[in-house]
Amino acid sequence: MRELRLSAAAACAAVFAVSACSADGVKDAVTPEEPKKPIALTANVDQKAADVKVSTIVSVKARHGDISSARLVSDDGKSRVKGRVAGNQWLASQRLEPGTTYTLSVAGKGEDGKRGRITRRFSTQPLTLAQQTYPSVAPLKGETVGVGMPVIVTFDVPVKNRALFERNMRVQSSPAVEGSWSWFGPREAHFRPRTFWPAHSRVKVRLSLNGLPAGGGVYGQQDQLIDFKVGSKVVSVVNVAKYRLRYIKDGKVKRTIPVSTGDSGHRTREGTKVIMEKFSSIDMDAATTGVDSEDPGYYNIENVRWAMRVTNSGEFLHAAPWSVASQGNANVSHGCTGMSTANADWLYHHSRRGDVVRYVNSPRRLEDRNGWTDWNVDWSTWLDGSALNNTGT
Repeated sequence: MRELRLSAAAACAAVFAVSACSADGVKDAVTPEEPKKPIALTANVDQKAADVKVSTIVSVKARHGDISSARLVSDDGKSRVKGRVAGNQWLASQRLEPGTTYTLSVAGKGEDGKRGRITRRFSTQPLTLAQQTYPSVAPLKGETVGVGMPVIVTFDVPVKNRALFERNMRVQSSPAVEGSWSWFGPREAHFRPRTFWPAHSRVKVRLSLNGLPAGGGVYGQQDQLIDFKVGSKVVSVVNVAKYRLRYIKDGKVKRTIPVSTGDSGHRTREGTKVIMEKFSSIDMDAATTGVDSEDPGYYNIENVRWAMRVTNSGEFLHAAPWSVASQGNANVSHGCTGMSTANADWLYHHSRRGDVVRYVNSPRRLEDRNGWTDWNVDWSTWLDGSALNNTGT
C-alpha cells in the first residue's frame, strides 16, 4: 500500500509540472525559419570601366547561391575568354586583349530558387607593339626533331620579370624528363633536359604569357601551345684529326664518311653542336662570316648542295665536290665539314633539325652560344641560368 501511495504522489507531481508549463494557455515559443536569400553576384570589373589592365583575371563571386553560366566575349567577336567555376566563383582562364571592349554576363540561382544575373561592359588599356613582347618558339608545332633539340623561346621586346614568365612557361614530355629553362639574356630562354631527349618521345610546350606583365609597362602578347615529337637518337661524331664522320643511330654506327674540316688557319671548332638549319641548296658568301671581299680567304660559292648549319659563325656540313681528293686525309676547308655530294645527300636525308653532331680532336674550342651550344654546359651551370634559381636575373 505504501508503494502504491508513492507512485500516485509521483504521478500527481508530474501532472502539476505539466500544468505549470502550459499555465494560462501559454505554450513554448518555436524559432521561425530564416527566409531564403536571393543570389548576389559581384564582379572584379566595374560597369563601363576603361583602361582595365590586360593582366586582369576577370572573376565573379556568388553569395547565397550558385553560378550556372558565364560568358566573357569581345564586342567584335574575335576574343572569347574561357573560364571555370571554382567553389562560389567563376574565374577566367585567360587574360585580356589590349584596346578591346568586352561584355561579361554571368547567371546563377539563389537559395530562394530564383535566378539572378550580372552584366558588365568594359574596355581594356590600349598597348603599342613596343609595349608587347611576342614569344617565337622552336621547334615548330608538329615538327619531328632530333634528341639534342632545345626548346627555344625568343622575345621581340625584352622581358624584365623573367621569374614570372618562367613560372608560366611549362614543358611536359612523355616519357617525363628532368629539365630546366635557362635564360640567355632578357630576349631568349632555352629549355633542355638534363640529358638528351629520349628517342621517340612527345613534348608539349605551353606558354601562358598573354597579358602577363613583363616589366617596364610591357606585357606578353600571345599564349602558345606547341606539340612536337622526337625522332631516333642520331649522334654524328666528326673526328677532326682522322678526317672522318661516323653516323650513329640508336647506338649503332650506320655509316662512316670521309670528310675534310677546317685548315690550320680556319680550325673547325671542337664541341657538341646541334643541326640548326637544313638547305638542299644555298649560296655561301664568306662576307656573312665577317670575311671582307678583298681578303685572300674570301669566297662566294653558289648552289652548295645538302648544307646543314651547326654554328652561328657559319660552320656547315655540306657537299664539297671540289675537295674530294682531300676528304679522308687532309683538312682544307674554311671551317665547314665537306664531303662528297653522294655522302652529303645521304647524310642530309638521314638527319633532322636537332640531331647532335659532336666534334672531337680539334685544338679550337666552340665558343659559348655560337649556335645551340646548350649541351656544352654542365647541368649545375645550366640550372644557374634559370630565373627561378637565380634571383639576379
